[in-house]
Amino acid sequence: MSRHFQAAPSAISANASAPVLQISALTKVYGGRNATTKALNGISLSVQKGELVAIMGPSGSGKSTLLNCIATIDTPTSGTIRIAGTDTARISRRGLADFRRTQLGFIFQDSNLLDTLTARENVALPLTIGRVPADQILDSVEKVAQALGISDVLDKYPYQMSGGQRQRVACARALVTRPQLVLADEPTGALDSKNARLLLESLEAINRAQRATVLMVTHDETAASFCRRVLFIRDGKVFTEIRRGNDSRRAFFEKIMQVVAVQGGVDDAR
Repeated sequence: MSRHFQAAPSAISANASAPVLQISALTKVYGGRNATTKALNGISLSVQKGELVAIMGPSGSGKSTLLNCIATIDTPTSGTIRIAGTDTARISRRGLADFRRTQLGFIFQDSNLLDTLTARENVALPLTIGRVPADQILDSVEKVAQALGISDVLDKYPYQMSGGQRQRVACARALVTRPQLVLADEPTGALDSKNARLLLESLEAINRAQRATVLMVTHDETAASFCRRVLFIRDGKVFTEIRRGNDSRRAFFEKIMQVVAVQGGVDDAR
């Protein structure tokens, strides 16, 4: 029976070691009786609190479908997705908006900022919608802006900012509510190498400082090397995974490149 989403902090805190994201035997089939495509084929994975995880895979591997299912944008054919202990399939349609706003943060390839709002207003938007008191909104926006190095653009409109600044503002908007899980879809795809590095360094720093849990889909080996773990998807399943451990970022980058070569390449076609 479906139910509205209600936050249950006591249930979450009761088992602090439980994964923020737990996916079990997830499948997604598109098409009709005579022609079907299995985009996800029984995939299982988990992400712990404070992890910064990348998902990589060639075009058609299922990584985008997986992200859409986690984001509750797409509905799996079978299997379960639990975010902070909540089975997303049991959330009513009416409750999904609240769930996304309070439990999930989103960073897209295109920053998706509202042109008529300043950076400060864009970052504050999810808190404003949630009717958070004005003084708390101001404090939260200032803190996340400082962490991401965008304090100097808070009163600018998107057209007055560089692409890198806009993307860091979008990152701040995703993190300002301190969601259980941040989903980043090719966040560096539209940036040059300098701005991509600034974004990734900022994301890595806030991940460490706030223990923000981030799951990032990317085709960029350099972006993936900023993560602590990389999951490689092929044919709708986890092909393999590698962990950074004590490796330098350069050494981890080389390991990622080796897996990409074995897997047959990663591209940005969707």
